[in-house]
Amino acid sequence: MAGFQDVVGHEQIIDHLQRAIELNKVSHAYLFCAEEGAGKKLLAGIFAQTLQCEKGGVNPCMECHSCIQAAGKNQPDIIWVTHEKPNSIGVEDIRTQVNGDIQVKPYGSPYKIYIIDEAEKMTVQAQNALLKTIEEPPAYGILILLAESADRLLPTILSRCVTLNLKPVADEKIRKYLMEQLQVPDYKADLSLAFAQGNVGRAVKLATSENFNEIKDAALHLLQHIHEMELYEIISALKQITDYRMDINDYLDILMVWYRDVLLFKATKDMNPLIFKEHINYIRQQADKSSYEGIETILEQLDKTKARLKANVNFELAMELLLLTIKEN
Repeated sequence: MAGFQDVVGHEQIIDHLQRAIELNKVSHAYLFCAEEGAGKKLLAGIFAQTLQCEKGGVNPCMECHSCIQAAGKNQPDIIWVTHEKPNSIGVEDIRTQVNGDIQVKPYGSPYKIYIIDEAEKMTVQAQNALLKTIEEPPAYGILILLAESADRLLPTILSRCVTLNLKPVADEKIRKYLMEQLQVPDYKADLSLAFAQGNVGRAVKLATSENFNEIKDAALHLLQHIHEMELYEIISALKQITDYRMDINDYLDILMVWYRDVLLFKATKDMNPLIFKEHINYIRQQADKSSYEGIETILEQLDKTKARLKANVNFELAMELLLLTIKEN
């Protein structure tokens, strides 16, 4: 596992956590808020490892027995809460893994730390069960919640947590990391940055993905020809998109960046800031044919599609509606 010094960006949050350790003012409950890939899991893991480090500094030493165990995710006093149901964390998950377990003192560490990933998936009953522990934790108990959004967490939970919102990381920092640490070519780094939007994990995933270029080419082919497609051809394209179901967010982000390029070129006639400037002829054609309202409608539909898929709406239905909206506008 990396130390704080290996994290790309998030300097303010790291400084806050290290100062809390240094001043012995560590809270009993934290909420790390950010989209997937932003680094909340990494930061939570390093924070927990540092708190349990036998040398007691503001960075994990990486050498003591506790640090080695934490790096292998088998430190007995750092508990990663799991759940069997993919879309919800139930009350029994919290009762058995947190509420019941926290009554047992740490095996040999100063703290007992519980990390609840995807905390927004906790049911209301699970959150109410957790609330009892957050309100009256033992002195050695620390709860770290990781969530993409705080919207689905109860106000009573939020009021008892120190909330740390991870902000997008500057492109130049991510670019430097991709090129120097991962040896990614500059053109691929730039393309990854365009889609990552300050998300380090996402940039790394895109830069090292074998599927990304295939997905990008398929999406661009669709975008460049959808206005002349018949309905049966759109249905055929939909079947191909189904093959990318596991990477659908990447696919949708490619569509979104394309239409942002179209919108930007329509407004400015400047190709320099475009991400897909090598496809300028197609972008120019679509900018000329589409209205501002039409492009905005497509971008709004892309956002709605992402939300629908996240809510487990029928995949084919959501994508069919999106493709028809694109064709109509």
